Amino acid sequence: MNVLNCKFLLSVLFLLAHLVAVGEEKENSNFVYFKDQGNYFPLTEAGVPIPIVVDDLDFKGVHHAVGNLREDFKRVTGNTPQQAAGKYKIIIGTIGKSSIIDRLIKEGKVAKKDLAGKNEKFIIEVVKNPAPDTEAALLIIGSDKRGTIYGTYELSTQIGVSPWYYWADVPVKKHTELYVKPGKYTQGEPAVKYRGIFLNDEAPALSGWSKATFGGYNHKFYEKVFELILRLKGNFLWPAMWGNAFYDDDPLNGQLADELGIVMGTSHHEPMARAQQEWKRHGNGGAWDYNSNAAGLREFWRGGVERAKKWESLITIAMRGDGDEPMSEEQNKGLLENIVKDQREVIEEVTGQKAEMTPQVWALYKEVQDYYDSGMRVPDDVTLLFCDDNWGNVRKLPELNAKKRKGGYGMYYHFDYVGAPRNSKWINVTQVQRVWEQMNLTYRYGVDRIWVVNVGDLKPMEYPISFFLDMAWNPDRFHAGNLLQHTEDWCTQQFGEKYAKEAARLINLYTKYNNRVTPELLDDKTFSLANYNEFETVVNDYRNLVIEAMRLYYIMPNEYKDAFDQLVVFPINACSNVYEMYYAVAKNKFYAEKGDEQANYWADKAKEHFRQDSVLTVHYNQDISNGKWPHMMDQVRIGYTSWNNPPKSIMPKVEYVPAKKPVKKTFTEEAGAVSIEAENFKTSSNSKKVTWTVIPDLGKTLSGLTTMPVTEVPDKSVYVEYEVDVKTTGKAKLVVLTSPTLNYNANRGLRYAVSVNGGKEQIVNINGHYRGELGHWQARRIIESSTLHDIESAGLHTIRIRPLEPGIVFQKIMLDLGGLKPSYLGAPESKIISSP
Repeated sequence: MNVLNCKFLLSVLFLLAHLVAVGEEKENSNFVYFKDQGNYFPLTEAGVPIPIVVDDLDFKGVHHAVGNLREDFKRVTGNTPQQAAGKYKIIIGTIGKSSIIDRLIKEGKVAKKDLAGKNEKFIIEVVKNPAPDTEAALLIIGSDKRGTIYGTYELSTQIGVSPWYYWADVPVKKHTELYVKPGKYTQGEPAVKYRGIFLNDEAPALSGWSKATFGGYNHKFYEKVFELILRLKGNFLWPAMWGNAFYDDDPLNGQLADELGIVMGTSHHEPMARAQQEWKRHGNGGAWDYNSNAAGLREFWRGGVERAKKWESLITIAMRGDGDEPMSEEQNKGLLENIVKDQREVIEEVTGQKAEMTPQVWALYKEVQDYYDSGMRVPDDVTLLFCDDNWGNVRKLPELNAKKRKGGYGMYYHFDYVGAPRNSKWINVTQVQRVWEQMNLTYRYGVDRIWVVNVGDLKPMEYPISFFLDMAWNPDRFHAGNLLQHTEDWCTQQFGEKYAKEAARLINLYTKYNNRVTPELLDDKTFSLANYNEFETVVNDYRNLVIEAMRLYYIMPNEYKDAFDQLVVFPINACSNVYEMYYAVAKNKFYAEKGDEQANYWADKAKEHFRQDSVLTVHYNQDISNGKWPHMMDQVRIGYTSWNNPPKSIMPKVEYVPAKKPVKKTFTEEAGAVSIEAENFKTSSNSKKVTWTVIPDLGKTLSGLTTMPVTEVPDKSVYVEYEVDVKTTGKAKLVVLTSPTLNYNANRGLRYAVSVNGGKEQIVNINGHYRGELGHWQARRIIESSTLHDIESAGLHTIRIRPLEPGIVFQKIMLDLGGLKPSYLGAPESKIISSP
């Protein structure tokens, strides 16, 4: 057999083995159904969930997740799981911590090889006769604590409880019947070891909300954060640090994180499990400077490691300047290498074991990467955490042929950022397409130890957080062709299948539009008014998206509307409003430079949208979900003059053009026709009893013009005149469009007289022949009448219209000089030549 045949045979055997494995363990499959197919395992009996069994000696985090599962069953069915023994059970346990699971492995009813030695893996399967009193049980088995927790929350998700049920108020659809399709289900092991988020730049929004809701960043707040991370199959957190200190703010925070299964770290510039704020609170009073205060800093760091040593932690090492600033130029890489050496000595002294036994990370953030590039190195067991440029663009990756590090590589990514060229804190501007492209690049270059993303206030980054953590679990699941499918699947989970495709399209488009330029960077000069209709086009993109989002909102069941508002409608509507405001500012400046009074209209529009921004903020903070999210939209986004936000929104400057003296309006011929809105007469004449009245917005285009009161017959002194400037001579047809008022006056009809240049009047009866038939007038909502006139010379001509009865409502006057084209609304109004 030749080499090519051998390779082909090996490939076939590998493929067959893979297919067999997938047949045994079904990955990423739906296994919960709401109707029995005959042999499915029942999770409920008569609408009541079956008992859930967990060993008392299993991890506290497992018990916490099981408690949440019981609550989830109640959310779905309206009933808590049975307490009494039954023939069906859900058995949840961790290998080595659950006597039931260990016994089933010993008896050969569970395959130990599927889980032994695995990281964070779970198996979900139905087993018959797991105990003498049990006919069958659904087993959720974890290779370790988090494996069991993930399996437990996977069942929660599949019965219909979104991971975002709390953080985005996603409703839970009620079911009384729940079944599991027979099979063995798993999602394998995660590709990235540490997968998490960074709560950062959290004031004023998240800080204000947490204080109003929980009293601050205490264990009650973090319990909700930990639960979300675990439901999303993450395991890692950098906690809030703007004026906050995770371990110091509430002593229960660290203990709770460890119990529930969250690996804690401190941010890229907070070494040795110590928050920056702790130095301000508990430092020795010296400078944050290792040259002058090495002993004080070592003692401070010792306290951090001492506190964290009993908990699962990822220790940040090295050092930046105080307050996430660069160290001085004098503090070179030699000093930093010495700092790392001393920090590792502290770790060894406190833990009583070699430093390499404690997971550590060195963040190559901003100028720290320069130290690395110039040759600084840390021990091989330390994870090198590469970073993006704060804007989602990866700065550095290992060489493809680089020697593998024991500590591996990580990536610190950003959805939110405070800094130059401008803050990006307010709204979701993240395209998952870009996240996938950059993180796929990251993964393919061997970065798989840590993925952590700066999510700012957590809300409103809900979807990109889900995407990031899903991708961290299994990057191979994603490719360029299925990214929108992930969005649709996520929307199915939040809003139901019926609305998912359209909701996903809206999310996909609004993040595309937001990613063009962040709202904080947007101003009246960003897009061009002059070229390609650019500014108008992008404003219309948002306008259309608002309309489409609101259409979907109105047809959604009421219980989904709060979630849909938070996740889709608000970010679209709020960003559209900001675009409308800056577009109005740009138009205002355009007309103001010309001294055109239209500038005043656009100035008022800009102010209107500026006020609307506050209205939308209040709506999110006080109305959505009955006021659950106070302060969550407090972040300023209008009025930047530098990289940092002003303390409050600042209305962009607009200009008003002084009103000019009244002018006479002359309309010019264009392409053989003149068209005039009825209210735009040159002169009008009233009598003592009758006056002309404009009815705004009546009719098809601008307004209606009529006489008042309707009980008085106009005399000869009541008329309006229109002035036109024509180039074409000869026969012309004057077309008058009036509202479809009927001949209410004993069928005599309503008449007007018309003349040109003071010539003989022609009398027109617009409806005298009407006898109650229904048809053309009603369908078109207009009465069209016309007269013929001789235009003997080019230049100015005056058209006079004189009503002979009350009740006629004029809408538009058109002079056809041979070029008037058929249309439903009539020709647009012609250009005006104004004269004093």
